[in-house]
Amino acid sequence: MSAVNLQTSVAGVALSSYLMNASGPKCTTAEELNIIGHSQAAAIVTKSCTFEARQGNPEPRYRDLPLGSIQSMGLPNLGYQAYLDMVPSLKAMGKPVVISISGFSIAENRTMVTAFQQSDADLLEVNFSCPNIPGKPQIAYDFEQTEAALSQLCQLGDKPIGIKLAPYFDMSHFESMAAIIKRYPVKFITCVNSIGNTLVIDPETESPVIKPKGGYGGLCGDYIKPIGLANVRAFRQLLGDDMGIIGVGGIKTGSDAFEYLLAGADAVQIATCFEKEGPSCFQRIEQELSDFMAKKGYQQLSDAKGKLKAL
Repeated sequence: MSAVNLQTSVAGVALSSYLMNASGPKCTTAEELNIIGHSQAAAIVTKSCTFEARQGNPEPRYRDLPLGSIQSMGLPNLGYQAYLDMVPSLKAMGKPVVISISGFSIAENRTMVTAFQQSDADLLEVNFSCPNIPGKPQIAYDFEQTEAALSQLCQLGDKPIGIKLAPYFDMSHFESMAAIIKRYPVKFITCVNSIGNTLVIDPETESPVIKPKGGYGGLCGDYIKPIGLANVRAFRQLLGDDMGIIGVGGIKTGSDAFEYLLAGADAVQIATCFEKEGPSCFQRIEQELSDFMAKKGYQQLSDAKGKLKAL
């Protein structure tokens, strides 16, 4: 047990630590989810599931970069029924189970949310922000679509529903989305997803480094940490202390996690670092966060959460 109490909660669900995996890398199969269950991650977050199983986009669709990665995976997953069937075995590992859901229509999302509402899953994270499906817009950038979806999805059961948001860059967008969220019983938000439609070019081959969508893909890792922090901070200020906020983007050290704590995140999710380092990253970052906070004299997360100091 670390010297600092890193226990937290999101939407009333208790978490033994501040860190969990993000929906994305290494969380698609039962074997991968089993590895997360045996790691120091505080929860088991599944790959975003679609109505039917998907192979995803053509290869190459992922490339490591010096400060992160670019990817256009296209939601490869086993289909929602497979994850529904896995819930009991995942729950048996003794951690909260977070199901990520990414339908291509409100009707698909309704069906999947209804099914998981009747399961033993703990949190339902509806992905409004996958930027890597050709021909499919991100709901999170269409405020009317977001409102239409929430009006239907928030009334299908008692399990806490949250939404995974795209990165926003304009204060008016933060305000518009916050106003919509306040109108519905959304219990948590996860921000941010990768920055969509970025382009990395290899000057030697004179071509993009990934194949799908002509090379456009989601940028991840260190590159996006300032954007993740800004989104967490803005939504914490706009939505108040009662909203659960999970921060994502460029967390690979304990001090990175602490920055998200200062911005107001209740918990954080790790994607790129987990992709590159494997499941040992959770224990390492947790220890670094504990050591960093202990050095400052903090005893628990609430001592620093949301307490970013003004210059």
